[in-house]
Amino acid sequence: MENAVTLNFGCKITLGLPFFSNNNKRIWFQTQFPKPTWRCCLCSLHPSPPTPPGSSSNTHTALLVETYHHHRRLKALLEKLEKENSCPLQILGDDGDWTKDYFWAVIRFLRHASRPNEILQVFDMWKNVEKSRINELNYEKIIGLLGEEGMVEEAVEALREMGDYGLQPSLQIYNSIIHAYARNGQFNDALFFLNEMKETGLAPETDTYDGLIEAYGKYKMYDEIGTCLKTMELDGCPPDHFTYNLLIREFSRAGLLQRMERVYQIVLSKQMNLQSSSLVAMLEAYADFGILDKMEKVYRKAMNLTTLKEDTIRKLASVYIKNYMFSRLDNLGIDLSSKTGRNDLIWCLRLLSHACLLSRKGMDSVIQEMDEAKASWNVTIANIILLAYMKMKDFKHFRNFLSRLPSHQVRPDITTIGILFDAMKIGFDGAEALEAWRRMGLLYGAVEMDTDPLVLIAFGKGHFLRDCEQVFTSLEPKAREEKRWTYHRLIDLVIKHRAKQPQFKIVQQSLDRPS
Repeated sequence: MENAVTLNFGCKITLGLPFFSNNNKRIWFQTQFPKPTWRCCLCSLHPSPPTPPGSSSNTHTALLVETYHHHRRLKALLEKLEKENSCPLQILGDDGDWTKDYFWAVIRFLRHASRPNEILQVFDMWKNVEKSRINELNYEKIIGLLGEEGMVEEAVEALREMGDYGLQPSLQIYNSIIHAYARNGQFNDALFFLNEMKETGLAPETDTYDGLIEAYGKYKMYDEIGTCLKTMELDGCPPDHFTYNLLIREFSRAGLLQRMERVYQIVLSKQMNLQSSSLVAMLEAYADFGILDKMEKVYRKAMNLTTLKEDTIRKLASVYIKNYMFSRLDNLGIDLSSKTGRNDLIWCLRLLSHACLLSRKGMDSVIQEMDEAKASWNVTIANIILLAYMKMKDFKHFRNFLSRLPSHQVRPDITTIGILFDAMKIGFDGAEALEAWRRMGLLYGAVEMDTDPLVLIAFGKGHFLRDCEQVFTSLEPKAREEKRWTYHRLIDLVIKHRAKQPQFKIVQQSLDRPS
C-alpha cells in the first residue's frame, strides 16, 4: 500500500499500517491526521509574544513528517515479526531498544498471532534495557494480558517478580489473577489470591466478586454464587447494578426462574439500571420454558432497548408455533422489521404465519410484498409455499411452483426433496420433477439442509426426512463417515427401506433412467 504525504498547513496524511490476524493475513489500518483546530484564549492579561510568520506551519509540518516516519518504522518492525520463525527477542537485540509504542505494538501482535507464550520473555528483556520501565503500570498491563490469555501461572510469576522489585500489586492485578483462575475452574487458587489480596490491605470491590460469580455460573455452581453474595456483604462490598444484572443473566441461562425474578424485583425496587442483555436473557428463559404471557411482557421492554438476534427471534417464534398462535408470527415479523428491515427471517416469519393457517390470500399478499420490495427468494421461502400447497392437496399450484424454482434461482435442498416424496405419498405424480432434477445434476450433488429450522418446527419433518434419519442412524458408524452422501444415494436407501410400498415404484423407475 502506498503511503502518501502532502506537507502543507491544514493537510491530511493517510498512513497505511499493517496488522496481522491469527491466520497471518495482513490487514491494513489507515491513520488519518485531520486539520488542526484553532482556539482563542481570552483569559490571559498579557498577550503572548508574536509568532514569527510561518513558524507555526513549519512546526506542524515537522510533526507530521515525524509521525509519518514513526509509522514507517513500526510497519517495518511488524513485517519482521510476520516472517516465519521470527524471534522478537532477536529483533529487540538487533534494534537495541524499542519505544513504549513499539513495545506494546509487538505485544499486541504476539497476542493476535497466537504467540502469547512469548509475551513475558519480551517484557523481561525490554524492561531490563531501561530500569524505569519496571513499574506497577507496566506489570498491571502484562499480568492483565496473561490472565486474559489463560496463562495464569505466568501471570503469578510476574506478580511474584513485582515483590522482588519492591513493587506493590494493585487491586486490578489481583483481580486479573483471581478471574483467570476462576475462568479455568480453579476456584481454590482464585480464593487463595483473594485472601492474599485482603492480607496486603487491598479491599475487594464488586468487580472482584463479579468475575467469580460469572465463573461460578459458567461451571453451574449456583450455591457458590449465594455464598459469594454473602461474602460481599460481610466485606462491606454490597452488590451494585452490575452485579444484579450479572445475576439475572446467570440465573436466566440456568433456568432458575424464581431466583431470576427475585433479583429482577430487587433491581426494580432499587430503581437500578436494567441492562438490555439482562432483559434478553430473561426473554430467552421464558421462551425456553414456553411461558407465553411473561415472554411477551419482557419482549416489549427488550424491543425498546435493543435489536434482538435471530436466534432469540426464532425462540419466540417457536413458542407461538407450539401454541398454534400462527397469526402472531406475522405480527412479530412486522414488529421486528421496523428495526432490522425486511430480511430473510422477517419474510420467513410472515409467510410461515399464513402458510400454517393455509391462507392462500395471506400467502399471496406476502409474496406480492416480496416482489414489490425486490426481495430475493431462497429455499426456505420455496419450501414454505410447497408445504402449504401440499397440506391443501393443491397439486396444480404445487406442480406449477416446482417448475418455477429455477426462474427464482432457488436450488432445492433435502427438505424440498422430502416435500416432493411426501406429496407423492398422498397421490402427487412427481416423476417429471425428479427427472428435471436428475437432468440438472441436482440428485448427484451433496446433501444440503438450508431450510430455516422454524419451517420444520411448524410443519414437522415429514415421512421422508424421518425415514432418512432412521436409515442413516441404522448404518454402522464407519459407513456413515466414509460415504459421500448424495441425494440419489439417500433416496435409494429410503426407497429400499420402503420397498413394500407400491406408490414408490414410479420413483425408482425415474431414478433408474439413463442420463
